[in-house]
Amino acid sequence: MTTTRVPQEERTRLMRERLLTACVELLIERGWSGTSTTLVSQRAGVSRGAQLHHFPSKAALVMAAVEWLAERRREELAALADGLPRGRGRTRAVVQALGDHFSGEVFTAALELWVAARTDAELLGVLGPFEQRIGRETHRVAVDLLGVDETVPGARELIQATLDLVRGLGLANTISDDTARRRRILNRWADQLDEALGLRAPGAAPRPDRKETPR
Repeated sequence: MTTTRVPQEERTRLMRERLLTACVELLIERGWSGTSTTLVSQRAGVSRGAQLHHFPSKAALVMAAVEWLAERRREELAALADGLPRGRGRTRAVVQALGDHFSGEVFTAALELWVAARTDAELLGVLGPFEQRIGRETHRVAVDLLGVDETVPGARELIQATLDLVRGLGLANTISDDTARRRRILNRWADQLDEALGLRAPGAAPRPDRKETPR
């Protein structure tokens, strides 16, 4: 029987990924205060010594988890374009997809870090730049998905208002399942975006006084 030997570099990568996944899972389940390096190593199935070798402190572990989490969020956002309709119903579909993204587990874990960073200067120093970068990337994704021309007065502010809205609805969803109310609110908001930005509303012809944004 032939045994395939996994290279050390690959074993290290897999171990780190298990630790970071466990860290994020615990942040979601127990919050910042309920997450410890001991629990993370137990959840990941990694020895305490191996965990300390890669991440010597909780701060180091969470800082790495922040970066790993940021990458997962980027992947989620990049995947939003898959399966979205073009033309009729596009705005509603995009806004709903953003709403779902900010109501998922990835956002929940990030939210735990935001709250903890309010009183933890070290965590804030790491989390702040990440969130600024993610914020810029998310804004660009929303602009691209909606096909918005940001040179139009007020367009940038409306995109940012959309992102602020879905973040707020995502926060509300952490208390109880807010899916039905969220969908109603976002459908109405999408109609307002169509009107304000001159996008084509579902079933409607382009406004004659505005140039339709290319899809």
